[in-house]
Order: sequence, then C-alpha cells, then structure tokens
Amino acid sequence: MSLLRVPYALLVPAIVVFCGIGAYSINSSLFDVWLMLGFGALGYFFLKVGVEPAPFVLGFVLGPMLEENFRRAMLIASGDLMVFIARPISAFLLACSAALLAALLFPEIRRRREALQD
Repeated sequence: MSLLRVPYALLVPAIVVFCGIGAYSINSSLFDVWLMLGFGALGYFFLKVGVEPAPFVLGFVLGPMLEENFRRAMLIASGDLMVFIARPISAFLLACSAALLAALLFPEIRRRREALQD
C-alpha cells in the first residue's frame, strides 16, 4: 500500500504516536514525551506565525559544537582572538562571512531609509 494514499486524518496521529513511543523509549521518561509535544507545539506555532524553523534546528544542532570548538580554540590560543585572523584561510572565511552578512543587511537598511524619507 502506498503511504501517500493514507488520509492525513490517520497518518498524523500515527506519526505522533510513533514519535511519542520513540521519545519514551530513550530514557523511559514521561518528561521526554511532554518535551517532544511541547517542541512540536512550538514548531506548529512558528509555522502559523510564518517563522522558518530550519534556522532554529541548525542553531540547536550546531550551537553546542560551535561553542565547544570556540572554547577549545581560546584555550589553545590563551584567549587571544587574533588567532582567527592570523591564518590566511580563517581570515578569508571570516571576511566572506562578514561580506555575506553585509550583503543581506544593506538592502534592508536602504529600504527602511527610503521608507522614512518618503
């Protein structure tokens, strides 16, 4: 049977039940199930408001790794932030990141200035 032919009225509750079973089976804790439902409700709210959930997921996944590696770099460099621009590759990547951020922000700033002048 094709999964696409199953009506959403049956498919969505089945997915929620399987996710609940999976969340409970990790630690045998009902708190994990409530946490899963809470984050599901938060995700549904974000979709209704129009907020993209992908940056939040990336932040939750990559944030701890970024923090750990930043702390490791600071320990190796004895707290000197210049270590990030001392090497050409890291300086180039930081410059590219700054240029991309500026390219995203400048059109919005210009649009707001023009709206205020009109």
